[in-house]
Amino acid sequence: MNKKERVDFIINKLEELYPKVPIPLDHKDAYTLLVAVLLSAQCTDKRVNEVTPELFALADTPKKMMKLDVEEIREIIRPCGLSPTKSKAISELSRILVEKYKGEVPRTFEELEELPGVGHKTASVVMSQAFEHPAFPVDTHIHRLMTRWKLTNGKNVEQTEKDAKRLFPEAKWNKLHLQIIYFGREYCPARGHDPEVCPICSRI
Repeated sequence: MNKKERVDFIINKLEELYPKVPIPLDHKDAYTLLVAVLLSAQCTDKRVNEVTPELFALADTPKKMMKLDVEEIREIIRPCGLSPTKSKAISELSRILVEKYKGEVPRTFEELEELPGVGHKTASVVMSQAFEHPAFPVDTHIHRLMTRWKLTNGKNVEQTEKDAKRLFPEAKWNKLHLQIIYFGREYCPARGHDPEVCPICSRI
């Protein structure tokens, strides 16, 4: 099948397998999602969801978080890895949200990406999942699968994101990136993947 047929098949198969896609990171609003996504860098969503209840019990708003000592934040988030960097970023971005944005999470890529510890992928997740703005956050699962499905040359995540946005309809981006993540975990892992039994790789 050609690329267009592959794309259509992938969209239909993912919709069949994952008609509903819950957001993997537990959160209650844009701020708690932002913190959770920041913590998920080089860490599993499962581990983040184990750590955030304790953190958010102490501070679930920027105003409360900026009052916590950085060391206190660091101790709680230690299991997520990179805790010295992440704790400083969470403390500092919370202060900026209070002082510059009246405690609200900004709703543009530019403003989000100016916050400490917030890169393009984190901003994309927040824009997509908190504000329902069309975005296609590319994580390692999506980068791997897009390459495996020959939909990108896989040189870097920036190129993969451009290719995904070009190939998939914009109206489907927000749901599709989550569907691909779930599919990658369940059927298309980095190691021990059997293309003969994979519901997508075996057909395209």
